[in-house]
Amino acid sequence: MSIKPLMDIIAVTSRQASNRNPDPGRRPSAYAYPRSSFYADADRRRADTTTTPVPAQRRGPKPRVSDDALLAAIRADLARSPWHGEGHRKVWARLRVLDGVRVARKRVLRLMRENSLLSPHRARTRYATPHDRQIITDAPNIMWATDATQIITVQDGKVWLFGVAEHWNAEALGWHVAKRGDRYAAVQAVSMAVRKVFGHINSSAARGVALRHDHGSAFLAEHFHNQIRFWGMTPSYAFVGEPETNGVIERFFRTLKEQIVHGRIYQTIDEVRDAVRDFIARYNAEWLIEKNGLRSPSDTRAAWYETVMKAAA
Repeated sequence: MSIKPLMDIIAVTSRQASNRNPDPGRRPSAYAYPRSSFYADADRRRADTTTTPVPAQRRGPKPRVSDDALLAAIRADLARSPWHGEGHRKVWARLRVLDGVRVARKRVLRLMRENSLLSPHRARTRYATPHDRQIITDAPNIMWATDATQIITVQDGKVWLFGVAEHWNAEALGWHVAKRGDRYAAVQAVSMAVRKVFGHINSSAARGVALRHDHGSAFLAEHFHNQIRFWGMTPSYAFVGEPETNGVIERFFRTLKEQIVHGRIYQTIDEVRDAVRDFIARYNAEWLIEKNGLRSPSDTRAAWYETVMKAAA
């Protein structure tokens, strides 16, 4: 039996019993129906159904920044940002640092979710792996990562992009775009990184740095290993079939492709070089990374050097 006919029977029986012998102890629970549900449903039926329901109001004290004002600030931040596909954490951090809007992070998440401002995200299944999932270092120049990816152009076909990233703060240290993805192109990206960090590419310039790379032919070539040994670097091999063990440079390439490759058509290899050059300069200066405390790679390195200098003084 549905609830409405049962409610009608209970109501009629209750009125008849009350007219014969009012008994305050007689309850709707005698009909195997909860008393609270009975009276709540009766109240709803007596209410005017044409009245627009009043939305629930937030309890407690009112925040200094209303939801409407905060939503307007969020939209303004997304509009001024040169990036796309960013999540609520970076929006929340920029509002605090740039605009002085200090609100709870979960409140920013709620407003962005309610207004469809969050970027699409698909969680990936993670399987158990032999390594301990710790590839981030505690200081710079302990481990770098290098890898290569391809970008398609109209006139020059597929071109190769080699990159070098710092494991400590995910900073892009070196890059090289070439038509052929061979050992010489791989060395060019590492050479740029060594010169940028240490100021020269002489013998033992990068002594003590471990270079994480996969088992690609360009990185296993004798020429490549002879050159990095000349700079004093030690090869560190990623696990076969497990790109997460070289996850720093893989994540960098994902960000690069999301920002300047996907949805864009390049005509020549020179256009790719210009786009990569501009992106890396902007990435190091402005891209906020959570492991850096939502700071850019350049700001993280500058803060680290400042701390070291104060400790040495």
